[in-house]
Order: sequence, then structure tokens, then C-alpha cells
Amino acid sequence: MNPVHSFRAPGEICFGVDSSTGVGRSVKRVGGSKALVVTDKNLHESGIISPVLNSLSETEIDYIIYDGVNTEPTLEHVNDGLKLLREERCDILISCGGGSPIDTAKAIGAMATHPGKIEDYKGLNQLKNPSLPHIAIPTTAGTGSEVTIFTIITDTNTDVKMLIGSPELMPTVALVDPLLTMKAPRGITAATGLDALTHAIEAYVSVKAHPTSDLFALSAIKLISKSLPQAWANPNNLEARSNTMLGALQAGLAFSNASVALVHGMSRPIGANFHVPHGLSNAALLSVVTDFSLMGAPDRYAQIAAALGANTTGLNATEAAQAGVEVIKSLVSQLEIPTLSGFGIKKEQLESLVEKMAQDAIASGSPGNNPRIATKEEIVKLYYAAL
Repeated sequence: MNPVHSFRAPGEICFGVDSSTGVGRSVKRVGGSKALVVTDKNLHESGIISPVLNSLSETEIDYIIYDGVNTEPTLEHVNDGLKLLREERCDILISCGGGSPIDTAKAIGAMATHPGKIEDYKGLNQLKNPSLPHIAIPTTAGTGSEVTIFTIITDTNTDVKMLIGSPELMPTVALVDPLLTMKAPRGITAATGLDALTHAIEAYVSVKAHPTSDLFALSAIKLISKSLPQAWANPNNLEARSNTMLGALQAGLAFSNASVALVHGMSRPIGANFHVPHGLSNAALLSVVTDFSLMGAPDRYAQIAAALGANTTGLNATEAAQAGVEVIKSLVSQLEIPTLSGFGIKKEQLESLVEKMAQDAIASGSPGNNPRIATKEEIVKLYYAAL
């Protein structure tokens, strides 16, 4: 008998050029009267999110901007945004940016309807009340946060990235507009695109994968592996930008429902301890962890290799899977992603932290979804291999 699987997504997903200009109508449809726009200062001052703000003005939606999300989300961002939301009596959230503003808005929306502190709700399914309505508008093709039930908030007191996952965190509406990615620098394009590719690969090999998530994961792998290099090489290529963003959206839907695995579990402690951006640490780990994991699901990794465009003719599953690893290595190299040492991490620094990092990775829960379960000792070796 087949197991029962659920599939969660926002109530509305609107994808396409200029879709962000419909935000005013979306606010009215979900019953909002005053919005807190959560973004970062660069996006605000550069004019990238002007189409969103213009739409709100044209539809006579009152709004206030919180643009303090200048790093990956922290407790301070959540608390500052929540304070402003309450002071201004906002009843709906609009997030504009990469994963950081979107994740921050998720946490603000949850804390607007829950007592205590966001730290009280770390882990899975700890939230009980509906969050405030939230319209998520990504400006990068990568995190997929606009369609997931997860947020990651860094506790700056402990340098721990807290994973919080609950259906209540799912945005109400996702407006996914490729035009908003056109000014993204090459480095951001590469980091976020490889983050999305990691989402798709891990969702496909996760022990929680199911037929619906598989459809989105494989499609995302095909789209991203083909279009990301083109978007990186020619930032003005709107078709490549659009296909990469569609792949990121599909990868978000896949991993939100099938979860991520060992790469993400190991990536979070790197970000917390060395402040390497999440997408870059994923990219630095991806081929090393994939190579380690192949024997746990060779058939699945063989299908990933085919989706990546590897020539698997005449190869058995293990050989085909290995060919996929080589494609990943080549892609990471093409996009000029360094190893962990290239981010300035020294061996002696890693030595002093690696045991705790391995423990924190396992404690996150994500490594338990991996097709090959890694011991603490094996995770330590993988960190050194990625260095």
C-alpha cells in the first residue's frame, strides 16, 4: 500500500514577467489594509523594488518599510520588524528580496500571532496559530523561501542558525517576477542558483521524497543546470533568468514538501561560525557530499545525473551517478565558486570548531533525511574534504 503524502504550497503562485506589479490587487484580495514591507536597504535605495511600491501606491494601499535586513536573518531583525509592525498597526506583510527578507517576514508574521519569543518555536511544528497574511516577492532565483514552510533565524548570542518549520509559515501569495532578478550581480546569481540546485537534488534523494515532490525536483534540476550558466554569463538574458527562477521556484516546492538533507545540515554551521552566505556554503559542499551519498541511492543519483545533462549511455547506476558528480564539479567551477578555504576559512580555525559543527549539523535534523546516514566522524571528514 502506498503511503499518504501531503503537498503544501501558497494559496496563489503567480509566475512571470511583471507579476510583482499585481501586489496591490493581491493585498486587497487577502483583506489587508496596511502593509509592512520587509526588505533590505540596497534593494530599497536602488529602485529594484519600485514596481512593488508603485503598485501599492496606485491601488491606495498604505504601507511602511522595514529595510533593516542587511544580513542573513537574525533575532534582532525579527524583533525590530515586529516592533515596527505593532507600532504601525500593520495587518499584512510583504517581503521583497532574497531569502533573508522573506524568512524575516515569516518570523515576524508568526510572532504577531504567538506569545513569547521566536526562539521558543525552533524545530518543527511548534507554531499553532495562523500567521499574518504574507505576500512573498523574491528578487533572487535561489532560496525558494516564497513557497516553503521554513525559516532560518540566526541566534547571534549563540551563533546557531535556528530552523523553524511549520505550515503556518507558508506565505499566502507568492509573486515570482524574473524582471526583479535582472540586476543581481554575478556572484549572487551563482550563489542563489546553486542553492536552488542543492534544494532540488536533496529533495529528490531525501528519504521523505514522494511522487509529487519528485516531479518538481527533476524539472528544477533540468532547468537550473541548463539556464544558470547562461544567466551568469549574460545577466541580460531574460529567458535564462526566467528559466532559472522557475527552476528555483520548483526546487522550493520540492524541498518544502520532501525536506533537505546532509548538505544543508552541514551548511548551517558554516554560515553561523564563519558567516559564509548560505548558497555559497551549499555550493562548496555539494559535490563532496553527493560523492559520499551515492551508494545510498545510486538509482536516484543516476536520474539526477541524466537531468543534469551527463552522458550516461551504457553506464550502470553507480557509474552514471558518479558522472553526475563530475557535472556538479564542473558547474561549480564554471561559476567561480571557491572551496571553503577560498572563503578564508583556515584549517586551524576549522579544527577548533569542527566537532561542535558536526554535532550541530546532526542536531538540525536534515542529515537524517540523507540516503546515506553520516556519523559525526564522517561529517568531520567531509568538512575537511570541502576545505
